[in-house]
Amino acid sequence: MNLLDLYARLARWPAGRWLFARAVCVRAPYFASIAPRIDRLEAGHCVVRFAHRRRVTNHIGTVHAIALCNAAELAAGLATDTALPPSMRWIPRGMQVEYLRKAVGTMTTVARVDPTSIPTEAADVPVLVETRNREGETVFRATVTMRVSPRPSR
Repeated sequence: MNLLDLYARLARWPAGRWLFARAVCVRAPYFASIAPRIDRLEAGHCVVRFAHRRRVTNHIGTVHAIALCNAAELAAGLATDTALPPSMRWIPRGMQVEYLRKAVGTMTTVARVDPTSIPTEAADVPVLVETRNREGETVFRATVTMRVSPRPSR
């Protein structure tokens, strides 16, 4: 079962999105540090939300920069994974970030990658990510460079 199918099956249930996010965090434990919720997952599009709580707060009382980067990598990875054909794989190669304003409150991170832009050979694919606060103001922007390549034949 692929990622989109699993999300679609679980999202129908009351705690399904929560359970899906927990499963992602079991597979990649570091993402659990922000206690993410996956609000939307479609081919090449992912929306991740996380609450501003003490464990993601920095010394000035705002959401820590690395928590924002963590959400960006999670959303970009899920968006990329859902955009790829089964014959391809991905790994993050880098991230360029912009911190645009103080991040306070619940954060919503959106990542997009055009599934039609995925190459059939090994290449870098930029994934655009934006994080907004409750008021809808963009507080963070990133481009996550994903290296996509064919899966090795077995």
